[in-house]
Amino acid sequence: MTKLKLTVLSLSALLTASCAFAPGGHIDQNSSLFESNDSEFSEADLSKLVNTHTISPMLLAELNAMQAAKPQLNEELSQARDSYDYRIGKGDILNVTVYNHPELTIPAGSMRSAQESGNWVHSDGTIFYPYIGKVEVAGKRVSEVRETIATRLAKYIEKPQVDVTVAGFRSQRVYVTGEVQKPGVLPVTNVPMTLIEAVSASGGLTPEADWTTVTLTRNGQERAFNLRELYQQGNTDQNILLQPNDVLHVARNDQNKVFVLGEVRQPKSYMMGRSGMTLAEALADAGGWFEATANAEGVFVIRAADPATGRVAEVYQLNAKNATALVLAEQFQLQQRDIVYVTAAPVARWNRVISQLLPSITGLYSLGRFSDDISSN
Repeated sequence: MTKLKLTVLSLSALLTASCAFAPGGHIDQNSSLFESNDSEFSEADLSKLVNTHTISPMLLAELNAMQAAKPQLNEELSQARDSYDYRIGKGDILNVTVYNHPELTIPAGSMRSAQESGNWVHSDGTIFYPYIGKVEVAGKRVSEVRETIATRLAKYIEKPQVDVTVAGFRSQRVYVTGEVQKPGVLPVTNVPMTLIEAVSASGGLTPEADWTTVTLTRNGQERAFNLRELYQQGNTDQNILLQPNDVLHVARNDQNKVFVLGEVRQPKSYMMGRSGMTLAEALADAGGWFEATANAEGVFVIRAADPATGRVAEVYQLNAKNATALVLAEQFQLQQRDIVYVTAAPVARWNRVISQLLPSITGLYSLGRFSDDISSN
Protein backbone atom coordinates (compact mmCIF):
# COMPACT_ATOMS: atom_id res chain seq x y z
CA MET A 1 0.00 0.00 0.00
CA THR A 2 2.99 2.27 0.41
CA LYS A 3 3.46 2.07 -3.36
CA LEU A 4 -0.15 3.09 -3.88
CA LYS A 5 0.33 6.10 -1.60
CA LEU A 6 3.39 7.10 -3.56
CA THR A 7 1.43 6.74 -6.77
CA VAL A 8 -1.36 8.94 -5.42
CA LEU A 9 1.06 11.58 -4.21
CA SER A 10 2.94 11.55 -7.49
CA LEU A 11 -0.27 11.92 -9.48
CA SER A 12 -1.34 14.75 -7.20
CA ALA A 13 1.93 16.56 -7.75
CA LEU A 14 1.65 16.06 -11.51
CA LEU A 15 -1.90 17.41 -11.62
CA THR A 16 -0.96 20.35 -9.43
CA ALA A 17 1.98 21.16 -11.66
CA SER A 18 -0.34 21.16 -14.64
CA CYS A 19 -1.96 24.31 -13.24
CA ALA A 20 0.79 26.26 -14.89
CA PHE A 21 -0.52 25.12 -18.25
CA ALA A 22 -4.25 25.33 -17.56
CA PRO A 23 -6.13 28.07 -19.37
CA GLY A 24 -7.19 31.00 -17.19
CA GLY A 25 -9.89 33.63 -17.51
CA HIS A 26 -7.64 36.18 -19.16
CA ILE A 27 -6.48 37.40 -22.54
CA ASP A 28 -2.77 37.20 -23.26
CA GLN A 29 -1.96 39.70 -25.96
CA ASN A 30 1.42 38.05 -26.57
CA SER A 31 0.01 34.62 -27.34
CA SER A 32 -1.81 33.24 -30.35
CA LEU A 33 -5.48 34.14 -30.48
CA PHE A 34 -6.48 30.64 -31.53
CA GLU A 35 -4.84 27.67 -29.85
CA SER A 36 -5.84 24.66 -31.92
CA ASN A 37 -4.43 21.54 -33.48
CA ASP A 38 -5.61 22.90 -36.79
CA SER A 39 -2.56 24.30 -38.53
CA GLU A 40 -4.75 26.99 -40.08
CA PHE A 41 -5.02 28.66 -36.68
CA SER A 42 -1.97 27.42 -34.77
CA GLU A 43 0.33 29.35 -37.07
CA ALA A 44 -1.86 32.43 -37.21
CA ASP A 45 -0.22 35.68 -36.28
CA LEU A 46 -2.26 37.57 -33.70
CA SER A 47 -1.25 40.93 -35.11
CA LYS A 48 -2.74 39.97 -38.46
CA LEU A 49 -6.06 38.86 -36.97
CA VAL A 50 -6.68 41.34 -34.19
CA ASN A 51 -6.04 45.02 -33.67
CA THR A 52 -5.28 45.80 -30.03
CA HIS A 53 -5.69 49.28 -28.55
CA THR A 54 -5.13 50.77 -25.12
CA ILE A 55 -7.98 53.00 -24.00
CA SER A 56 -6.36 56.36 -23.48
CA PRO A 57 -7.31 60.03 -23.92
CA MET A 58 -5.65 60.00 -27.34
CA LEU A 59 -7.65 56.95 -28.46
CA LEU A 60 -10.91 58.49 -27.22
CA ALA A 61 -10.19 61.69 -29.13
CA GLU A 62 -9.55 59.65 -32.27
CA LEU A 63 -12.73 57.58 -31.89
CA ASN A 64 -14.86 60.63 -31.12
CA ALA A 65 -13.51 62.37 -34.20
CA MET A 66 -14.45 59.34 -36.34
CA GLN A 67 -17.93 58.92 -34.84
CA ALA A 68 -18.96 62.56 -34.54
CA ALA A 69 -21.45 63.65 -37.16
CA LYS A 70 -21.66 67.38 -37.76
CA PRO A 71 -25.14 68.83 -38.38
CA GLN A 72 -25.46 69.52 -42.07
CA LEU A 73 -28.09 70.50 -44.59
CA ASN A 74 -29.24 67.73 -46.88
CA GLU A 75 -29.20 69.61 -50.17
CA GLU A 76 -30.62 66.65 -52.07
CA LEU A 77 -33.63 66.57 -49.75
CA SER A 78 -34.12 70.32 -50.07
CA GLN A 79 -34.09 70.10 -53.86
CA ALA A 80 -36.53 67.18 -53.81
CA ARG A 81 -38.92 69.19 -51.64
CA ASP A 82 -38.70 72.23 -53.89
CA SER A 83 -39.37 70.23 -57.05
CA TYR A 84 -42.07 67.99 -55.56
CA ASP A 85 -45.40 68.02 -57.39
CA TYR A 86 -48.10 65.45 -56.77
CA ARG A 87 -49.15 63.31 -59.73
CA ILE A 88 -52.76 62.21 -59.91
CA GLY A 89 -53.52 58.51 -59.76
CA LYS A 90 -56.41 56.13 -60.26
CA GLY A 91 -58.92 56.38 -57.41
CA ASP A 92 -58.18 59.99 -56.53
CA ILE A 93 -61.00 62.51 -56.22
CA LEU A 94 -60.61 65.78 -58.12
CA ASN A 95 -62.50 68.96 -57.43
CA VAL A 96 -62.87 71.11 -60.57
CA THR A 97 -64.01 74.71 -60.09
CA VAL A 98 -65.13 76.90 -63.02
CA TYR A 99 -65.60 80.43 -61.75
CA ASN A 100 -68.93 82.14 -62.58
CA HIS A 101 -70.36 78.76 -63.55
CA PRO A 102 -71.63 77.11 -60.35
CA GLU A 103 -73.61 74.54 -62.30
CA LEU A 104 -70.31 73.07 -63.42
CA THR A 105 -68.58 73.42 -60.11
CA ILE A 106 -71.06 71.66 -57.82
CA PRO A 107 -73.62 69.93 -60.06
CA ALA A 108 -75.23 67.97 -57.22
CA GLY A 109 -75.79 70.85 -54.79
CA SER A 110 -73.88 72.80 -52.17
CA MET A 111 -74.60 70.51 -49.18
CA ARG A 112 -72.19 67.81 -50.27
CA SER A 113 -68.50 67.63 -49.33
CA ALA A 114 -65.70 68.17 -51.82
CA GLN A 115 -65.04 64.43 -52.00
CA GLU A 116 -68.71 63.59 -52.48
CA SER A 117 -69.20 66.14 -55.22
CA GLY A 118 -65.78 65.65 -56.80
CA ASN A 119 -64.75 63.79 -59.92
CA TRP A 120 -63.50 60.28 -59.32
CA VAL A 121 -60.53 59.12 -61.38
CA HIS A 122 -61.67 55.88 -62.98
CA SER A 123 -59.63 52.73 -63.50
CA ASP A 124 -58.80 53.87 -67.03
CA GLY A 125 -57.19 57.02 -65.62
CA THR A 126 -59.88 59.45 -66.80
CA ILE A 127 -62.60 61.64 -65.36
CA PHE A 128 -65.82 62.76 -67.03
CA TYR A 129 -66.58 66.48 -67.16
CA PRO A 130 -69.60 68.24 -68.68
CA TYR A 131 -69.27 69.51 -72.24
CA ILE A 132 -65.81 68.06 -72.80
CA GLY A 133 -66.39 64.41 -71.88
CA LYS A 134 -63.46 62.20 -70.83
CA VAL A 135 -60.24 63.81 -69.70
CA GLU A 136 -56.98 61.87 -69.22
CA VAL A 137 -55.67 62.78 -65.76
CA ALA A 138 -53.74 59.80 -64.33
CA GLY A 139 -50.02 60.49 -64.07
CA LYS A 140 -50.47 64.20 -64.65
CA ARG A 141 -49.93 67.17 -62.37
CA VAL A 142 -52.86 69.30 -61.23
CA SER A 143 -51.57 72.24 -63.28
CA GLU A 144 -51.54 70.10 -66.43
CA VAL A 145 -55.13 68.91 -65.86
CA ARG A 146 -56.27 72.50 -65.22
CA GLU A 147 -54.75 73.66 -68.48
CA THR A 148 -56.32 70.78 -70.40
CA ILE A 149 -59.81 71.40 -69.03
CA ALA A 150 -59.59 75.18 -69.60
CA THR A 151 -58.47 74.71 -73.19
CA ARG A 152 -61.29 72.30 -74.01
CA LEU A 153 -63.96 74.36 -72.21
CA ALA A 154 -62.94 77.45 -74.21
CA LYS A 155 -64.95 76.03 -77.11
CA TYR A 156 -68.13 76.43 -75.04
CA ILE A 157 -67.32 79.13 -72.46
CA GLU A 158 -65.57 82.38 -73.16
CA LYS A 159 -62.25 82.61 -71.32
CA PRO A 160 -63.04 80.04 -68.64
CA GLN A 161 -61.24 80.40 -65.30
CA VAL A 162 -60.60 76.89 -64.04
CA ASP A 163 -59.09 75.59 -60.83
CA VAL A 164 -58.37 71.92 -60.07
CA THR A 165 -57.55 70.46 -56.65
CA VAL A 166 -57.26 66.95 -55.28
CA ALA A 167 -60.08 66.44 -52.80
CA GLY A 168 -59.23 62.83 -51.97
CA PHE A 169 -55.77 61.22 -52.03
CA ARG A 170 -56.56 57.55 -52.52
CA SER A 171 -54.26 56.23 -55.21
CA GLN A 172 -50.80 56.27 -53.62
CA ARG A 173 -49.52 55.28 -50.22
CA VAL A 174 -46.49 54.33 -48.16
CA TYR A 175 -46.34 51.52 -45.60
CA VAL A 176 -44.86 51.87 -42.11
CA THR A 177 -44.24 48.63 -40.20
CA GLY A 178 -42.33 47.43 -37.17
CA GLU A 179 -41.82 49.19 -33.87
CA VAL A 180 -43.99 52.29 -34.27
CA GLN A 181 -47.03 53.14 -32.20
CA LYS A 182 -49.47 52.94 -35.14
CA PRO A 183 -48.08 50.79 -37.96
CA GLY A 184 -50.14 50.97 -41.13
CA VAL A 185 -50.67 52.85 -44.37
CA LEU A 186 -50.07 56.57 -44.93
CA PRO A 187 -51.47 58.34 -48.00
CA VAL A 188 -49.16 60.21 -50.34
CA THR A 189 -50.52 63.74 -50.72
CA ASN A 190 -49.58 67.01 -52.33
CA VAL A 191 -47.48 67.75 -49.23
CA PRO A 192 -44.10 65.99 -49.50
CA MET A 193 -43.53 63.42 -46.74
CA THR A 194 -40.08 62.53 -45.39
CA LEU A 195 -38.94 59.49 -43.45
CA ILE A 196 -39.03 61.26 -40.09
CA GLU A 197 -42.47 62.69 -40.83
CA ALA A 198 -43.78 59.21 -41.66
CA VAL A 199 -42.50 57.91 -38.31
CA SER A 200 -44.14 60.83 -36.50
CA ALA A 201 -47.43 60.33 -38.38
CA SER A 202 -47.35 56.69 -37.21
CA GLY A 203 -47.29 57.77 -33.57
CA GLY A 204 -43.55 57.71 -33.09
CA LEU A 205 -41.29 54.87 -32.00
CA THR A 206 -42.11 52.28 -29.35
CA PRO A 207 -39.77 51.65 -26.38
CA GLU A 208 -38.60 48.46 -28.11
CA ALA A 209 -37.61 50.24 -31.32
CA ASP A 210 -34.03 50.23 -32.55
CA TRP A 211 -33.25 53.80 -33.55
CA THR A 212 -30.18 52.70 -35.44
CA THR A 213 -31.90 50.22 -37.76
CA VAL A 214 -34.65 51.68 -39.93
CA THR A 215 -34.95 50.04 -43.34
CA LEU A 216 -36.50 51.60 -46.42
CA THR A 217 -37.51 49.23 -49.23
CA ARG A 218 -38.02 50.87 -52.62
CA ASN A 219 -38.37 48.98 -55.90
CA GLY A 220 -36.89 45.87 -54.32
CA GLN A 221 -33.83 47.73 -53.03
CA GLU A 222 -33.16 48.22 -49.32
CA ARG A 223 -31.45 51.15 -47.64
CA ALA A 224 -30.69 51.50 -43.94
CA PHE A 225 -31.07 54.69 -41.90
CA ASN A 226 -29.95 55.68 -38.42
CA LEU A 227 -32.52 57.81 -36.61
CA ARG A 228 -30.15 58.38 -33.68
CA GLU A 229 -27.91 60.42 -35.93
CA LEU A 230 -30.93 62.32 -37.19
CA TYR A 231 -32.56 63.00 -33.81
CA GLN A 232 -29.52 63.59 -31.63
CA GLN A 233 -26.85 64.81 -34.03
CA GLY A 234 -28.94 66.60 -36.65
CA ASN A 235 -27.53 64.54 -39.50
CA THR A 236 -30.15 65.17 -42.18
CA ASP A 237 -28.44 62.72 -44.51
CA GLN A 238 -30.48 60.16 -42.58
CA ASN A 239 -33.72 61.72 -43.85
CA ILE A 240 -35.22 61.16 -47.29
CA LEU A 241 -38.32 62.08 -49.26
CA LEU A 242 -40.65 59.10 -49.50
CA GLN A 243 -42.22 57.88 -52.73
CA PRO A 244 -45.38 55.87 -53.47
CA ASN A 245 -45.20 52.19 -52.41
CA ASP A 246 -42.18 52.73 -50.15
CA VAL A 247 -42.04 50.33 -47.19
CA LEU A 248 -40.51 51.73 -44.02
CA HIS A 249 -39.63 49.19 -41.33
CA VAL A 250 -38.41 50.01 -37.82
CA ALA A 251 -36.59 47.03 -36.31
CA ARG A 252 -36.76 45.83 -32.71
CA ASN A 253 -33.81 46.47 -30.46
CA ASP A 254 -33.13 42.76 -29.89
CA GLN A 255 -29.72 43.16 -31.53
CA ASN A 256 -29.01 46.44 -29.75
CA LYS A 257 -27.24 44.88 -26.79
CA VAL A 258 -23.79 44.36 -25.30
CA PHE A 259 -22.41 41.37 -23.41
CA VAL A 260 -20.62 41.72 -20.07
CA LEU A 261 -18.67 38.60 -19.09
CA GLY A 262 -15.86 37.46 -16.82
CA GLU A 263 -15.27 38.48 -13.22
CA VAL A 264 -18.40 40.61 -12.78
CA ARG A 265 -21.28 40.10 -10.39
CA GLN A 266 -24.00 39.77 -13.02
CA PRO A 267 -22.53 38.47 -16.29
CA LYS A 268 -25.19 38.63 -19.00
CA SER A 269 -26.37 40.67 -21.98
CA TYR A 270 -27.60 44.24 -21.45
CA MET A 271 -29.81 46.31 -23.71
CA MET A 272 -28.41 49.62 -24.88
CA GLY A 273 -30.54 52.69 -24.39
CA ARG A 274 -31.50 55.11 -27.15
CA SER A 275 -28.61 57.34 -26.15
CA GLY A 276 -26.16 54.44 -26.28
CA MET A 277 -24.07 52.96 -23.48
CA THR A 278 -20.59 53.65 -22.17
CA LEU A 279 -18.13 51.11 -20.80
CA ALA A 280 -18.64 52.49 -17.30
CA GLU A 281 -22.42 52.07 -17.59
CA ALA A 282 -22.05 48.46 -18.74
CA LEU A 283 -19.77 47.63 -15.80
CA ALA A 284 -22.13 49.37 -13.37
CA ASP A 285 -25.16 47.50 -14.75
CA ALA A 286 -23.26 44.25 -14.21
CA GLY A 287 -22.74 45.15 -10.56
CA GLY A 288 -19.05 45.89 -10.94
CA TRP A 289 -16.26 43.35 -10.76
CA PHE A 290 -15.24 41.08 -7.88
CA GLU A 291 -12.48 42.87 -6.01
CA ALA A 292 -10.96 39.60 -4.75
CA THR A 293 -10.74 37.77 -8.05
CA ALA A 294 -10.81 40.33 -10.87
CA ASN A 295 -7.74 41.77 -12.52
CA ALA A 296 -8.47 45.48 -12.84
CA GLU A 297 -5.66 45.79 -15.37
CA GLY A 298 -7.55 43.54 -17.76
CA VAL A 299 -10.87 45.13 -18.71
CA PHE A 300 -11.35 44.37 -22.40
CA VAL A 301 -13.86 45.44 -25.03
CA ILE A 302 -13.97 43.01 -27.95
CA ARG A 303 -15.58 44.38 -31.09
CA ALA A 304 -16.14 42.68 -34.44
CA ALA A 305 -13.84 44.18 -37.04
CA ASP A 306 -14.91 45.49 -40.41
CA PRO A 307 -14.81 42.45 -42.77
CA ALA A 308 -13.08 44.61 -45.35
CA THR A 309 -10.01 44.81 -43.11
CA GLY A 310 -9.53 41.03 -43.10
CA ARG A 311 -9.28 41.03 -39.32
CA VAL A 312 -11.36 39.18 -36.76
CA ALA A 313 -11.78 41.76 -34.03
CA GLU A 314 -10.77 45.08 -32.55
CA VAL A 315 -9.74 44.66 -28.90
CA TYR A 316 -9.63 47.65 -26.53
CA GLN A 317 -7.97 47.31 -23.12
CA LEU A 318 -8.62 49.51 -20.09
CA ASN A 319 -6.23 49.45 -17.13
CA ALA A 320 -8.66 50.28 -14.32
CA LYS A 321 -6.20 49.63 -11.52
CA ASN A 322 -6.09 53.38 -11.13
CA ALA A 323 -9.56 54.64 -10.20
CA THR A 324 -9.13 57.71 -12.41
CA ALA A 325 -9.18 55.38 -15.41
CA LEU A 326 -12.92 55.01 -14.85
CA VAL A 327 -13.25 58.50 -16.30
CA LEU A 328 -11.98 57.01 -19.56
CA ALA A 329 -14.52 54.18 -19.21
CA GLU A 330 -17.30 56.75 -18.94
CA GLN A 331 -16.16 58.38 -22.19
CA PHE A 332 -15.71 55.12 -24.12
CA GLN A 333 -18.88 54.52 -26.16
CA LEU A 334 -19.85 50.89 -26.73
CA GLN A 335 -21.31 49.67 -29.97
CA GLN A 336 -23.98 47.10 -30.72
CA ARG A 337 -22.88 43.50 -29.93
CA ASP A 338 -19.68 44.56 -28.14
CA ILE A 339 -18.28 42.08 -25.59
CA VAL A 340 -16.98 43.52 -22.31
CA TYR A 341 -14.69 41.01 -20.55
CA VAL A 342 -13.13 41.43 -17.11
CA THR A 343 -10.25 39.03 -16.57
CA ALA A 344 -9.42 37.08 -13.43
CA ALA A 345 -6.41 37.80 -11.26
CA PRO A 346 -3.60 35.18 -11.45
CA VAL A 347 -4.24 33.89 -7.90
CA ALA A 348 -7.90 33.43 -8.76
CA ARG A 349 -6.96 31.37 -11.83
CA TRP A 350 -4.65 29.21 -9.67
CA ASN A 351 -7.33 28.63 -7.02
CA ARG A 352 -9.89 27.88 -9.71
CA VAL A 353 -7.74 25.14 -11.24
CA ILE A 354 -6.97 23.69 -7.82
CA SER A 355 -10.67 23.58 -6.99
CA GLN A 356 -11.32 21.70 -10.22
CA LEU A 357 -8.58 19.14 -9.51
CA LEU A 358 -9.33 18.73 -5.80
CA PRO A 359 -12.25 16.28 -6.20
CA SER A 360 -10.12 13.94 -8.30
CA ILE A 361 -7.17 14.14 -5.90
CA THR A 362 -9.43 13.58 -2.87
CA GLY A 363 -11.04 10.59 -4.56
CA LEU A 364 -7.69 8.97 -5.28
CA TYR A 365 -6.46 9.62 -1.74
CA SER A 366 -9.65 8.13 -0.25
CA LEU A 367 -9.25 5.05 -2.44
CA GLY A 368 -5.67 4.57 -1.24
CA ARG A 369 -6.64 4.97 2.40
CA PHE A 370 -9.46 2.48 2.00
CA SER A 371 -7.01 -0.05 0.53
CA ASP A 372 -4.59 0.50 3.44
CA ASP A 373 -7.37 -0.09 5.94
CA ILE A 374 -8.28 -3.38 4.31
CA SER A 375 -4.67 -4.54 4.24
CA SER A 376 -4.13 -3.66 7.89
CA ASN A 377 -7.17 -5.70 8.87
